[in-house]
Amino acid sequence: MTTADDASTYVTFDQAYQLASNGSKNSIHVVGELKKDAEGHVVGITPGEDRVSFSFIMVDENQKEQLVIYKEPMPQDFTRSEKVVVIGSYSGDTFIAEKILLKCPSKYQEQKLNV
Repeated sequence: MTTADDASTYVTFDQAYQLASNGSKNSIHVVGELKKDAEGHVVGITPGEDRVSFSFIMVDENQKEQLVIYKEPMPQDFTRSEKVVVIGSYSGDTFIAEKILLKCPSKYQEQKLNV
């Protein structure tokens, strides 16, 4: 038997912060997009001092921007992803991701043939 507190669901950053404030020790899943500028370029990516980890700005479904720190190397195609799922918890006002899942554009999109 599991309870709602045991299950991890997709939440916004505000909901994730509330869960952490209430003492939840579970990993929290937040879905969003990388912050981009007017030209569509990803902004806010900063290498960590150890040159392996990095941080970035993510925007959740409520348009809340949040600094996320990931203590592993940047996943391949990270900046090309359409959606990002961060799994982790809050430490103060910062979301610390233990895992990152990506939804990237398809490599197999239909191409127009010139005949």
